[in-house]
Amino acid sequence: MTMNFFKALGWLTLGAAAGFVVAHQVSRTERGQQFFAEVDSKAKEFGNAVVEGYKAREAELRAAVAEAEEVIADLAKRAKKS
Repeated sequence: MTMNFFKALGWLTLGAAAGFVVAHQVSRTERGQQFFAEVDSKAKEFGNAVVEGYKAREAELRAAVAEAEEVIADLAKRAKKS
C-alpha cells in the first residue's frame, strides 16, 4: 500500500512539473499571455465575489446576533419585573 502511495505521489509530482513547464512555454506567446491574463482576471473576479458574499453574510449574522441580544435583554428585564 505504501508503494502505491509513493507511485501516485510521483505521478502527481511529474504531472505538476510537466504542467508548469507547459504553462511557462505557453505564457511566452502572445495568445498564451492573453489566455493567462483572462484567467487571472476571472480568478480575481471570483475572489472578489467570494469576499463580497462573505462580508454580506457576516453583516447578516451580526444583525441577527444584535437582534437576539435585544430580545434577550428585553426578556431579562421582564423576568426581573415579575
